[in-house]
Amino acid sequence: MGRPPALDASGAQLDAALQLLRMEERMAVATTPKQLWPPWTPLLFLLLLPGRGSGGCPTVCDCTSQPRAVLCNHRRLEAVPGGLPLDTELLDLSGNHLWGLQRGMLSRLGLLQELDLSYNQLSALEPGAFLGLQNLLTLRLQGNRLRILGPGVFSGLPALTLLDLRLNHIVLFLDGAFGELGSLRQLEVGHNHLVFVAPGAFAGLAKLSTLTLEHCNLSTVPGLALARLPELEALRLRELDIGRLPAGALQGLGRLRELEIHHWPALEVLEPGSLAGLNLSSLAITRCNLSSVPFQALHHLSFLRVLDLSQNPISAIPARRLSPLVRLQELHLSGACLTSIAAHAFHGLAAFHLLDVADNALQTLEEAAFPSPDTLVTLRLSGNPLTCDCRLLWLLRLGHRLDFGASPPACASPQHVQGKSLREFSDILPPGHFTCQPALIRRSGPRWVIAEEGGSAIFSCSGDGDPAPTVSWMRLQGPWLGRAGRVRVLEDGTLEIRSVQLRDRGAYVCVLSNIAGNDSLRTWLEVIPAEAPNGTVFDPNITMPGIPGPFLLDSRGVAMVLAVGFLPFLTSVTLCFGLIALWSKGKGRVKHHVTFDFVAPRPSGDKSAGGNRVTAKLF
Repeated sequence: MGRPPALDASGAQLDAALQLLRMEERMAVATTPKQLWPPWTPLLFLLLLPGRGSGGCPTVCDCTSQPRAVLCNHRRLEAVPGGLPLDTELLDLSGNHLWGLQRGMLSRLGLLQELDLSYNQLSALEPGAFLGLQNLLTLRLQGNRLRILGPGVFSGLPALTLLDLRLNHIVLFLDGAFGELGSLRQLEVGHNHLVFVAPGAFAGLAKLSTLTLEHCNLSTVPGLALARLPELEALRLRELDIGRLPAGALQGLGRLRELEIHHWPALEVLEPGSLAGLNLSSLAITRCNLSSVPFQALHHLSFLRVLDLSQNPISAIPARRLSPLVRLQELHLSGACLTSIAAHAFHGLAAFHLLDVADNALQTLEEAAFPSPDTLVTLRLSGNPLTCDCRLLWLLRLGHRLDFGASPPACASPQHVQGKSLREFSDILPPGHFTCQPALIRRSGPRWVIAEEGGSAIFSCSGDGDPAPTVSWMRLQGPWLGRAGRVRVLEDGTLEIRSVQLRDRGAYVCVLSNIAGNDSLRTWLEVIPAEAPNGTVFDPNITMPGIPGPFLLDSRGVAMVLAVGFLPFLTSVTLCFGLIALWSKGKGRVKHHVTFDFVAPRPSGDKSAGGNRVTAKLF
C-alpha cells in the first residue's frame, strides 16, 4: 500500500531540507580555518582565571550596572567566562564569538532567570546544554547559526516562558524539538531557512500562547503541527511565500483570538472556510493581494472586534456586507485602492467607532454609510482626493469632536477650496461652498420598445447633476435590477434584457439619483410571442397608459368608424326636421310679406319741397 499524499509531500520536504543541511555543513567545513588549539582551550584558560567565588565577577564582565546581573556583551568572547556569581539572575553574553555550548556548562547558575546568547556564532547545541537552569524564564538565541534542533536540546528548562530563535539558519523542526518546554508561552522563530515543520514538532507546548513564524521558506501553513497547540491565543504569519490558506488549515486552534497574516504577495483570495473553527477578536490580513473584502470567509466571526485589511488592492466596501460582524468596533483599510464606500456599508455594526481609510482614492464619504455617525470617535481620512460638496457637510458638523489623527482631511476639489483642511471652515459657509445640484434626466432611448420572444431589448437614460448621478432600474412596483443575470444594468446605466420572455412585458423605471435629489422616467416593453394560440401573428396594437403607441386601421376598422359616426348624425338631422314641421302646423297660415308706406323726410331749410310717398313691400 502506498503512503498518503500528505506524508509523501512531507517526506519530500524533509529530504530536501536534509540535503540542504548536508550541503551547508560541507561548505562550513571547507571555509572554516584549521584551529591550532583544541576547541576547549579558551574555555580551560578562562576557567583557570582567578575569580572571586560565589561573590566574584569575571574581569571581562560588568556586574555593577544592575543588581544580580552579569553583562558580558560585546566582549569578543569565544567561550563562557568562568567565575560567574552563583546568585546571577541575568546573564548577557550577546554580541560575542561563542561557537558552542556544551552539556551542563551553566548548570551551577540555578537562580538564573534570563540568558541572552544572541548574535554569536552558535551552530549547534548539545542535548542537555541548559541542564540545571530550572528557574530560567527567558532564553534569547537570535542571530546565531543554528541549523537543526533535535530532541533534548531544551531539556532542563521547566520554567521557560520565552524562547527567541529568530535570525538563524534553522531548516526544519523535528518531532519533539520543544517537547520538554511545558511552560513556554511565547516562541519566536522568524527569519530562518525553515522549509519543514514536522507534525509533532510543537508537541508538549501545552501552554504556548504566542507563536510567530516570519520570513522563512514554508510553502504551506503547517496545520498539523499547529493543531498540537491547544492554548495558542496569538498567531503571527509574516512574510511568507504562501498563496493559499486552505479550508480548515487552522481548525484545531479553538482558543486563538489574534491572527496576523502579513506580506503574503501570492495571497489573492481568502477561501470560504479558511478560518473555520476560529473565534477571533482581532484579524489582520495586511500587505497581501486581496482585491475585495473576503466576506464569505469572515461571516461567522461574530466576536471579531478589530479587522485590518490595509495595503490590499481593495476598491470598494459594498452595503451591509459587514453586518454579520455584529461586534466589530474598528476597521483599518489604509493604503488600499478604495474608490467608494457605499451607503449603509456599516449598518448593523452597533459598536463601530473607528474607521481608518487614509491614503486611498476616495472622493467622498457619505453620512449614510454609518448606522449612527454620532457614535463615531475616530476617522482617519487624510490622503484622499476629497470633493468638498454637500456630501461632506456632516463632517463639518461633527469635525469639532472627531479624531482625525495627526493629519486632518483636506479638499482636493472644487478649485476654490483646493488644499484647504476641513478644520479651517467655520460653521457659517460662504455662498457656493459645499453645494450640490440634483439629478436630472436629459437623454433617453425609445420609451416604448417591442421585442420578439427570445430576442433582446435595450433601454437607456442619462442626465447630469452635481455630484454625478447614478443610474438604477427597477420594475414598476418591483425590485431593483442588478448588474448580473438575464435582465441586468450595464456599467453605463443601460438596461439590457436578453432572451426576452412573455413575463418581461411591462413597465421599467429609470431612476437617476444623487444626494441632492433624483429624477425618474418610465418605459414600456411589449413582447410579441413567437406564435399566438390561434396560429396567427400577434397584433401589437397595444399602448401603455401615458405613452402613445402606434395606431393602425384596416378597411374593416374604417367602415366601423364611419358607421359609428354617420348614424348619430342622420338621426339628429331627421329629428330636427320633424320638430320644425310639427311647429309650423301648430301656427296655421303665416304671412311671409308686409306692405307699408314710406315718406322720405325734407331736406333741412327747404320748406317749398314736397314729400314723396313710396309704397314698399318687405318679404
